[in-house]
Amino acid sequence: MANPQILAAQSNDPSFANVWDELQWRGLINQSTDEVELKKLLTEGVITYYCGFDPTAPSLHLGNLVQLLLMRRLQLAGHNPLAIVGGATGLVGDPRPTAERTMNTKETVGEWVTKLAFQMERFLSSEGTNAVRLVNNLDWTAPMSAIDFLRDIGKHYRVGKMLSKDSVSARLNSDAGISYTEFSYQILQGMDYLELYRRFGCILQTGGSDQWGNLTSGTDLIHRVEGVSAHALTTPIITDHTGKKFGKSEGNAVWLDAEFTSPYAFYQFWLNVDDADVIKLLKIFTFLHRDQIAQLEEQTASEPFKRAAQKALAFEVTSLVHGNVAAQGAIDASAALFGQGELTSLDEATLAGALGELPNTNAIKGASIVQLLQDTGLTDSISAGRRAIKEGGVYVNNVKITDEAATLDDLIHGKFAVLRRGKKTLAGIFAGN
Repeated sequence: MANPQILAAQSNDPSFANVWDELQWRGLINQSTDEVELKKLLTEGVITYYCGFDPTAPSLHLGNLVQLLLMRRLQLAGHNPLAIVGGATGLVGDPRPTAERTMNTKETVGEWVTKLAFQMERFLSSEGTNAVRLVNNLDWTAPMSAIDFLRDIGKHYRVGKMLSKDSVSARLNSDAGISYTEFSYQILQGMDYLELYRRFGCILQTGGSDQWGNLTSGTDLIHRVEGVSAHALTTPIITDHTGKKFGKSEGNAVWLDAEFTSPYAFYQFWLNVDDADVIKLLKIFTFLHRDQIAQLEEQTASEPFKRAAQKALAFEVTSLVHGNVAAQGAIDASAALFGQGELTSLDEATLAGALGELPNTNAIKGASIVQLLQDTGLTDSISAGRRAIKEGGVYVNNVKITDEAATLDDLIHGKFAVLRRGKKTLAGIFAGN
């Protein structure tokens, strides 16, 4: 569930005349069906809007976080959010650009639905007159027969227009082609929007810019069936200053679940963003106001070595996703690992997460330190390890090792040790009995 304290501290920036202007300033608007009308709807009344999240993995990631924060900003502006978990669409899979998705079992998708729903609820308030509603699209898709789906929904789609969608045309031009299953995805998503319009009066769907074809599938269907206008709004795909898609760390997604990306690794990811990207990311991923971000921008320009903007970004986003305690734990772990704090003050989970991000090895108590230096890659040989100790550059748990025959005896929480060579080269030891 959501952290009430974190949600209570969030607000839209009062220096903007309306939420639309703030979304534009934060770089969160890429495409919309009718900008003038949508701005009017968002600034002059209250609407119901939704975003869908398919359970294609056991955790949400940074791309999903962009949508959740957009939803939260609209909720803070007084609008009514619907968070949709795709128990049905997750069984089919949104077409990928190059190849067919692997079909997951119904049991796996069902398990991931539960996990994603829990995550989604953490970012949107479930209190007040515009509390979030969490909905599973399997609720209305499962009872429908194939004949009813074709007669009631499929008849409103024209194949020519479906073929023109970017997600479909890209696959048609690939070696893999596209199956009828994934080709039908846009119909399922369009049906979701129609159902939400009928149930809740929903007239806005949000998503990433790569979802534009699926979003407009729904607006077209509502217009054709109900004769009314509905809207779609996309955010840009977030990239760094080189054009690389943002949200990958060493080729892997940065997950919101601590089981897959530890709070320490999550914090470090944000701390290490480039100066050229940090202000843009502060606008998108934090609730800091315009004047606060402007101050950090000035500090980045005048004193980049202090990395004030990166530190603010890392703390704000880690607190948002994992809570203030975990964010402070990541800061403390960073300091302690490099000898600027007490390693013994770190709890087991924080220390384990931090060591897991370092070169590491398993060992038993009493293992040779010079052997561990080689095993972790801090030195390339036993003799090099002995020289490093002789030169005074080896530490275990921030205590200098002076004996070339030293063994692993000091364990934190009875199971961890931090091996350091010099000031900055670290490795983790996970010790058994």
